Amino acid sequence: MKSRRIGLLGVPTSAGSHNAGQERAPEAFRSAGIVTELESRGVEVFDFGDLETATHRPSQREAGVRDASRVVQVATQTRDKVVEIAAAGYQPVVLGGDCTITIGVVAGLSATRSVGLLYFDGDADLNTPELSGSGVLDTMGITHLLGGGVRELAELGDRTPLLDSERLVLAGFDPGELDTAQWQSLVSRQLTAMPAAVLRSQPEESVRRGLAHLTAAAESVVVHFDVDVIDTGAFPLANFPHFAGLLPDEAFGCLQTMCVSPAVEALVVTEANPGHDPDGALVARVVEAVATALAGVPEPAR
Repeated sequence: MKSRRIGLLGVPTSAGSHNAGQERAPEAFRSAGIVTELESRGVEVFDFGDLETATHRPSQREAGVRDASRVVQVATQTRDKVVEIAAAGYQPVVLGGDCTITIGVVAGLSATRSVGLLYFDGDADLNTPELSGSGVLDTMGITHLLGGGVRELAELGDRTPLLDSERLVLAGFDPGELDTAQWQSLVSRQLTAMPAAVLRSQPEESVRRGLAHLTAAAESVVVHFDVDVIDTGAFPLANFPHFAGLLPDEAFGCLQTMCVSPAVEALVVTEANPGHDPDGALVARVVEAVATALAGVPEPAR
């Protein structure tokens, strides 16, 4: 396999989240040696640094959402930096941060090619401003990518919607996290969905089927990897707890299968809260898994 040329970008934001903490993740990933881990596996890395930090702040709901102006600002900056990274000939690897940054990554990469999204996440993020109980934009990323929600986010790219239904695969989510309205949205849009139980029973086959679906509809694929796809009881790094997720080895094995595909041209890592990892062991494990996956070599036996 030809070695990837990675353009590393940190987006230290929790502006779209329930609480602070995720803005510290890019620094934690760097301190855990992500650049060294990638380079030691033969991956060429150019570090584009971090965007300005945007820490969560308490705010009132306006039009059903919280702190939309800062979320839009961060997503816009992410979009512009991804355009720069891609223009320089690198594949973006974006370290977040909350899930709203993926809107910016998809918008940036879509400037020059058709993009599909493999959304590997413990949630489907199909909440809407009208029906959300929290108003937290972190729970609405897919809604915005499909053209709904806050206009400035939905229209962040050169086309609206940023994604058509056939260019999206939802993978690894807990079905119990979706309310009736979200299930109605998923079904009515005929979205391709592979819940956690499906990935657990047929991991490689399911991932490859999802990738085949996306590559039939798009020129390149973005993988969104939210660490809350992993069961909190086994791996309590995620900002928001999920107790019906994949085991760590299951999740990292799926990530490996995803990133081996030459169609994957960007990876986004989100939702890690270093405050949940006092000794740094969980962050180090994610760094190892991401580096191994991007290098296209098998995970070491454990």
